[in-house]
Amino acid sequence: MSMTVTEANRVLADADLLAGEAEVVTAINRMAAEITAVLQNSRPVLLCVMNGGLIFAGQLLTRLLFPLEVGYLHATRYGHETSGGGLAWLARPAIELRGRTVLLLDDILDEGITLAAVADYCRQQGAVQVLTAVLIDKQHDRKMTPGGKADFTGLETGDRFLFGYGLDYQGFWRNAPGIYAVKGA
Repeated sequence: MSMTVTEANRVLADADLLAGEAEVVTAINRMAAEITAVLQNSRPVLLCVMNGGLIFAGQLLTRLLFPLEVGYLHATRYGHETSGGGLAWLARPAIELRGRTVLLLDDILDEGITLAAVADYCRQQGAVQVLTAVLIDKQHDRKMTPGGKADFTGLETGDRFLFGYGLDYQGFWRNAPGIYAVKGA
């Protein structure tokens, strides 16, 4: 059963703001400079992991002023649920990856299972290098690879259920202009 508008509005009203829009934009600007320094001469393929990576990727891309190709993929473990299951591919990348450097853009590094599976897929398709960029790195000890990190990270948060800037809560609030934590979660 989908949340009502009233229930969704209550989630936002009760949530804790962890990073406001200005802080998120500052993090994206810093990441853009770091990514530019590493990839500006490599003609990379940037792949947005849908749907969560959409807002982050859209804002990051306008700050990367070097030649690149953009594509997307849609692989999920969550759907509209709040806990992950098996990986489901909804759309694989349409761009040829063989011989290319690939940068995966996603909203969050939680346990790292989805991002690792997508990176493995890119390598299987012949990518010579696969890097990852995430807006949020959730700090906890359940990472697939202990201490696992993305190559580029915007912000770090505690181990709470987050939404906003691409992250959703039961399908809602990807459009919230900051990073929020669900009250009590």
